[in-house]
Amino acid sequence: MNAPKKQQIIKAKAHEFVLPLIRDGLVIGRDAPIGCVALRKALDLLTAFPFEHLEIEDDIIQDVLVRQALLRRIPKDRLLAFVLRNIKPAMGAEEIMQLEISVEMFIEESGE
Repeated sequence: MNAPKKQQIIKAKAHEFVLPLIRDGLVIGRDAPIGCVALRKALDLLTAFPFEHLEIEDDIIQDVLVRQALLRRIPKDRLLAFVLRNIKPAMGAEEIMQLEISVEMFIEESGE
């Protein structure tokens, strides 16, 4: 009787590691496996963009880390209200959600 032949197949998918990993921000759940302090340190090391820490008193969300440049276009309180209204219902306290936010500015100026 012949011994069965063993075959080993290795499959891999590789793609470019792109920085920054976080585009606009992170919403950190209250029970997330990694906290705000560790994530801020990682962002400081991995990206040249400064992020601002926004704390939230909530049962699901504990913190939001958002690019400071984004906060020049939208007020903090409006961003936090948006997160609580739209992101919170889609996440659990143990999760970290990545944000990609597009803010359009429409400016009209009349001459005198």
